[in-house]
Amino acid sequence: MSFTIAIIGRPNVGKSTLFNRLVGQKLALVDDEPGVTRDRREGQARLGDLEFTIIDTAGLDEGARGSLTARMQEQTETAIALADALMFVIDARIGLTPTDRAFADFARRANKPVVLVANKAEGKHGEIGAMESYALGLGDPVQISAEHGEGMGELYDALSPLMPEPMEADDEVEDDEELSEEELAQRPIRVAIVGRPNAGKSTLINHLLGEERLLTSPEAGTTRDSIAVEISWQGRAFRLFDTAGLRRRSRIEEKLEKLSVADALRAVRFAEVVVMMMDAQNKFEEQDLRIADLIEREGRAIVLAVNKWDLVERKPNQISALRTDADHWLPQVKGAPIVAVSGLMGEGIDRLMTAIQEAYAVWNRRLPTSALNRWFEQAIQTNPPPAVSGRRLKLNYITQVKARPPSFVLFCSRADAIPQSYLRYLTNSLREAFDLPGTPVRITLREKANPFAHKRKRPS
Repeated sequence: MSFTIAIIGRPNVGKSTLFNRLVGQKLALVDDEPGVTRDRREGQARLGDLEFTIIDTAGLDEGARGSLTARMQEQTETAIALADALMFVIDARIGLTPTDRAFADFARRANKPVVLVANKAEGKHGEIGAMESYALGLGDPVQISAEHGEGMGELYDALSPLMPEPMEADDEVEDDEELSEEELAQRPIRVAIVGRPNAGKSTLINHLLGEERLLTSPEAGTTRDSIAVEISWQGRAFRLFDTAGLRRRSRIEEKLEKLSVADALRAVRFAEVVVMMMDAQNKFEEQDLRIADLIEREGRAIVLAVNKWDLVERKPNQISALRTDADHWLPQVKGAPIVAVSGLMGEGIDRLMTAIQEAYAVWNRRLPTSALNRWFEQAIQTNPPPAVSGRRLKLNYITQVKARPPSFVLFCSRADAIPQSYLRYLTNSLREAFDLPGTPVRITLREKANPFAHKRKRPS
């Protein structure tokens, strides 16, 4: 039985640091600036033999109705409603504040078990602040230092009585290596949604979920953490990662934005398919091209989504024009699926999800060696490799070494002399012959071993 705990408290008391400590990874962004966390984030926590779901929330704070701060608090209230128990965190070095007292009443009204956690309790000042927390009436405080890992044993003792009795499993969980291809096909497709700030990434995911799960705002830069959510679309499971907007490096000055961008880049590396979102009114800008190039270098399947299509005046052959523009501006992922969508209105969502599944299938494709070499011979006959320094280049054969993305080894003579232009020709020909649109294709050159290299020359 899954047990869920929400971490709550005012801003900058160390909730995200505690979240990272319990999940064993630096998933949530941490900074000295208050209010870093905005969307709620879930993770699988482990403390000794206790396993539970933990929810990191935005700091409880008051804000005008409809403001970003107020909507952050609504996200926190939703997390409290979903949780089985609460961890109310205070900053022991600062001691109690009027905000702590106000939100302690809020936690009591939730009518759920509350564990009072006095964080940053290391040292004499922390001890004094922890003693003050008895005034909240939430029981004995658990004194910890989430940053240094102190007090985790005491936290274990406080959480243990709240946990349900563990259920005995009849069967052991199978290792990934033992899963069949059919079982692997049922695993969620990992999809990262990336793009420039304010391209509509969070709005799109909210429409897919059917709820306001992620904060959205006309202000660019609302999303900071890379938030993962699970959805099911027509019987297929997906794990979507909403990411912070990626601006040009020269414009990134604040430390917090640098952390957000680094988190987005990690999401791209973890994903299998990356949806690059562009604003329909400002598409194929320089930063869009840089992001697409990054995705190709990371070897991820790519889908191009032109968002806010509902704001564009409709003209004949617009989709064909998008296809032409994409192939012109992004030749390195020629043929990548491009879909016009409106995350706000829900237009084109079916086409987008279909394109993601098709891109994923192409990314995983393996080609028969016999068919591959028949194509290879034909490609060489059609366009032989150029002679370099008066010497002919010999290309022997090609084989696929792996998928995800499709990667090939080409055995040849004088690998360092083969021009990049000829490799591009082979890559494009391979895409067309085997229907590999958009996915990165890797061709590695390897010189065939010389069977006579070990023989010494006869003495003259």
